[in-house]
Amino acid sequence: MMNKTHSLLMTALVGAAIGVVLGAVSAPTLAQAPIVQPGAPGEATRSLSADEAIRLAGTRFSPADVRFMTDMIPHHHQATQMAALVADRTNWEPLIEIAGRIDASQADEIEFMQGWLADRGQPVPDPSAHHHMHMNHEMAGMATPEQMAELADSEGVDFDRLFLELMIAHHQGAITMVDELLEQPGSAYDPTLFEFTSDVVNDQTAEIERMNELLSQISSDPRATLAAGIDDAESAIDNLRLVASLPRPPGFFDPNNPGDLPLKRLAELNAGDDEATEAEDASEDAAEDGSGGDERPRWPLLSFSNTDMAFSGDVLVAGSYHGFNIYRLADDGAPSLISSVVCPGGQGDVSIVGDLLIMSVEQNSARLDCGLQGVEGDVSPERFRGLRIFDISDLAAPQQVGAVQTCRGSHTHSVVSADEDRIVVYNSGTAPIRATEELPICIDDLPGDERTALFRIDVIEIPVDDPAAARIVDSPAVFADEESGALAGLWRGGDHGEGTQETNDTDHCHDITVFPSLNLAAGACSGNGILFDISDPMDPKRLDAVVDPGFAYWHSATFNNDGTKVLFTDEWGGGMRPRCRPSDPKTWGANAIYDIVDGQLEFQGYYKLPAPQSETENCVAHNGSIIPVPGRDLFAQAWYQGGLSVMDFSDSEEAIEIAYFDRGPLDEEELVLAGYWSTYFYRGRIYGTEIVRGLDVFALEPSEHLSANEIAAAELAIDGGLFNPQQQFPISWPDVPVVARAYIDQLMRAMAIDEAMVLRLEEALTQADAALAESRGDRETSAALIGLADALRASDAPVASEAERKQKLVNVLEGIAANLQ
Repeated sequence: MMNKTHSLLMTALVGAAIGVVLGAVSAPTLAQAPIVQPGAPGEATRSLSADEAIRLAGTRFSPADVRFMTDMIPHHHQATQMAALVADRTNWEPLIEIAGRIDASQADEIEFMQGWLADRGQPVPDPSAHHHMHMNHEMAGMATPEQMAELADSEGVDFDRLFLELMIAHHQGAITMVDELLEQPGSAYDPTLFEFTSDVVNDQTAEIERMNELLSQISSDPRATLAAGIDDAESAIDNLRLVASLPRPPGFFDPNNPGDLPLKRLAELNAGDDEATEAEDASEDAAEDGSGGDERPRWPLLSFSNTDMAFSGDVLVAGSYHGFNIYRLADDGAPSLISSVVCPGGQGDVSIVGDLLIMSVEQNSARLDCGLQGVEGDVSPERFRGLRIFDISDLAAPQQVGAVQTCRGSHTHSVVSADEDRIVVYNSGTAPIRATEELPICIDDLPGDERTALFRIDVIEIPVDDPAAARIVDSPAVFADEESGALAGLWRGGDHGEGTQETNDTDHCHDITVFPSLNLAAGACSGNGILFDISDPMDPKRLDAVVDPGFAYWHSATFNNDGTKVLFTDEWGGGMRPRCRPSDPKTWGANAIYDIVDGQLEFQGYYKLPAPQSETENCVAHNGSIIPVPGRDLFAQAWYQGGLSVMDFSDSEEAIEIAYFDRGPLDEEELVLAGYWSTYFYRGRIYGTEIVRGLDVFALEPSEHLSANEIAAAELAIDGGLFNPQQQFPISWPDVPVVARAYIDQLMRAMAIDEAMVLRLEEALTQADAALAESRGDRETSAALIGLADALRASDAPVASEAERKQKLVNVLEGIAANLQ
């Protein structure tokens, strides 16, 4: 030990001596060496003193840090101003409590930020100097002077609502400011500042959730505060009647976890009160001290989520991540289960063509043999991702007869054309490209290689007599730049400027809805809405492409019955986030309605579910279909846990809701993927696949928005006895009195027809009803109808839309008259 100590001491002395010598040699040299800082090209270089150089080399804080603190002080100050208004304008205790917390916390944080700036020799701003903020006020969620004045002039419930709306935006602005700061290189390196930014995000997020809940309580809409439950959730219904409700069949749910809850939440519910409290306390402690980590969610091998539907005759097929279920429809629309087919792979979107069923498969765990054990490894001959084809001629025992492997799987598909020889399908894959070693046609890892599977759709041909020979015949690059030929020719991703949405890049379509009789298709293609010419189904051509600054992800598209409009949906949050909260933008996660004018898409308006939903309800625009009421554009739409909403977009600029059904959240504490995947009108009923709860059937009820005649006319719609998602055919109606009455009701609603004419029409139509019921002619009534048609044709209409409706009524009257000859 003595020898080792002596050795270390000698080493230290020698090192010190060398340091002194080197220091003596180097010091004069360092003192004489200039320190300079060049300017921009062409500008003079300036000399720096040693002290200046040292200050410039400091990395404890950045200019972005200083700007953030300088902006956040007046931002916080406005919050205290708003909170100060509460005491004299409302007696609502929950709001008073929130205002008290805001006043105390924001004042403390202002003092902290002022000290932080002063300690670093930075200017400390006047908190009331809101106009000196560097950041855009809208981005920061700042209330305008006009909004502050309106708030000060309000009281009672009006004050409560406006306060919450402004304060939620204000808090969200603070979170945006933190996000902007953390994107800057070298920012928030100071541990004190970084901790402060984390506190801002956590505290403001928690307050936003509380304020959203309070906003829902203010709402008069009964959907806003429905109690949670799996089978016993509260519900609200308007202008609809629930005809039937079926749970998921055996084998298509976990009996030990029928709500598909996360296992941690399931354990909490199954535990005793004391155990649940201990688990909740431990979870909160972990969140506070950071020990909870940032674990990515884990998913089970199998999923039982219900997905899309297809109809043919009296058969309904409901897809699922676990396979599909086949139902027989009774005369009243109620389904009864025929068979369940276990074949996992997700999404399980389905289409029916004759005796063939086509199903989309995308999950990496899907197997060619429909096995449940999944697939291991990056490359495996057992893996299947693409289109499965089943023979369903025997509905009790479907058989897989074809399988088309694709590079990105099949998220959705569209039946473009079908005859006795072949079926042509467009396939949309959204998953990562699979390994070339697994499927040689798949290219991904070569930058600039134009063979890439990105930026394409697949055109698949299925021989009707030999489905096993189905194959990809082409994968056109439908997003290519028309001039340069660059594959990535449309939206490249990102936002559209301050205050706009982050929109996904366009390298695939989520949905392509085809309208073959019009030679048109509408593509909801991630970052763009696209109108295609499909005159040649094998070679779709882009007619127009649009972007929207409020859309995050172009998800689905639906034509109106005339093919003169397209309704696009935005799946903001991917369908798994709460995006219908009271504070969420009304144009984000919504529908965008476009008129088609000379082959171009012209934006007209938005529609979003008007009922506020909670933090535990995933809610955003999803799948729906046209309700075939003659003379109107009606749409039945799924909003996940936002329920079913029936909208009227006859006026493209002012779409309104006319009916709805909604249940409370699946769970009161945990957000679980649930609610309606799709809601479709078929043969007089609206069918909805509930992701977790099962299958619902609804009938429309007469209301101020929709007459009994219009509902009856919709039930008579001639649709060919077939409905597939993403495939539309023109709907027609028979020339019968109830269809004429539907048009008359619409003209009366618009005050575009006089009462005397209505009485004359009703008299003639009543006589026509009697004659047609007895299958006899009636020349007198026929002549009366012709005379009425002529009178209507000669009369004026106040607006073009009513003139068109009158002409349609004239056509029906003449058709009835012809049937009575």
